[in-house]
Amino acid sequence: MSEASEQPRVHWDTNPPDEAYSRLPSVGPYTVEIGSALITMVEPRAGHEHAYNRWYEDDHFYAGAMAMPWMFAGRRWVATRDLQELRRPHDSVIAQPVRLGCYIAIYWITKGRQDEHMRWTVATNQRLLPDGRVHLDRDHIFTAFQRHLGSVYREEPKPGAPSRPRDIHALDYPFQGLVVEVVDAPEPGEGTPAGAGANAVYEWMRTERAAKVFSSPAVAMGVFFTPLPLPGDRMSYVKQVEGLDRRVTALWFLEQDPRAVWEDTFASAQEDAEKGGVGRLELVAPFIPTIPGTDTYVDQLR
Repeated sequence: MSEASEQPRVHWDTNPPDEAYSRLPSVGPYTVEIGSALITMVEPRAGHEHAYNRWYEDDHFYAGAMAMPWMFAGRRWVATRDLQELRRPHDSVIAQPVRLGCYIAIYWITKGRQDEHMRWTVATNQRLLPDGRVHLDRDHIFTAFQRHLGSVYREEPKPGAPSRPRDIHALDYPFQGLVVEVVDAPEPGEGTPAGAGANAVYEWMRTERAAKVFSSPAVAMGVFFTPLPLPGDRMSYVKQVEGLDRRVTALWFLEQDPRAVWEDTFASAQEDAEKGGVGRLELVAPFIPTIPGTDTYVDQLR
């Protein structure tokens, strides 16, 4: 008997897969480019910190996020007690008290695939809940899908120059810190087109604000977003964020722990936004990366 004939025979499923599932990757955009992001800042309820961390890292990060089509990168970050104390402003519309939301997870979604991803994520979460795979002892503080506006770098990547991480790499590169900065433009007045406020905030943040932030060599890049409306069939515990057409979220990625550069670079964010004249700072919050598969920092949240 030949060696080939000794191999086990493979029996393929005679029922073909759903044609739509097969068609999904064969048409449409699939460039390696950020089109949108899921940014979700969550507060586990007191006494449930360990259970929440294990559920999120062992199950939800993968089954509720990374397993879904067109979500191509993800990372979690944490704010310990001392990092929470650095947050401003105290009268933030995002969190009261402003220290709420000790964990944040960020995911990149392929450009042009947001709607497809959203349909998949809603269907998945509608299954996870009745299957008992949703940890309910937590509160969403700042959770939204957000459209990518653009990215800036302290040192722009250039052909022929030494390689540096770009925005697509930001959730895989071992950055040591993250600062989340949220600025809201004023409510639009009569005759002000929708989105004009967010555009003005974005222009200020990528130019004047970035110049100030990049004065610190610790800050490598800024990636900017504005929130998208959530679908009506989303899970009831996820609320639509305020500030549609007015809000810009900046993610500043740092080569150092944010505590090392906080006073010189980020402590004056509220005053800087006021001087810029484009809106009001609603949050500036530092984080450090979690260590996947461990409960490091869980005992430092309260």
